[in-house]
Amino acid sequence: MTKRRISSGSPLEPVIGFCRAVRTGKQIMVAGTAPIEPDGSTTPGDAAAQMERCCAIVAKAIADLDGHIDETVRTCIYLTDRADFDSVAQVHGKWFGDARPACTTLIVSGFIRPEWKVEIEAEVMEA
Repeated sequence: MTKRRISSGSPLEPVIGFCRAVRTGKQIMVAGTAPIEPDGSTTPGDAAAQMERCCAIVAKAIADLDGHIDETVRTCIYLTDRADFDSVAQVHGKWFGDARPACTTLIVSGFIRPEWKVEIEAEVMEA
């Protein structure tokens, strides 16, 4: 089965040796996606603003691999502060509410950049 890979342009991809998303057949897997702006800086603002950016990156990765966000079957949200859950969950619902994927949320001690408040992973399975 052929694999297709895409990059989001994150400056971390070549350093770490990964790509934003991989498509194999009808499945698309999107790597942990942080709030990184096109210039490599961190998205400013609170966890909800950062989640918006993460979801936009994920949605673009899915579309770039000819997938549809409404076919997302699984997401995993990573937060550094459980107090941010409600606002981040609302953003998740905005982006993934029609798909209603299986979703796990984990509280973690931190990310590569200390200013990051959230990351998200996603998997798509086409019908």
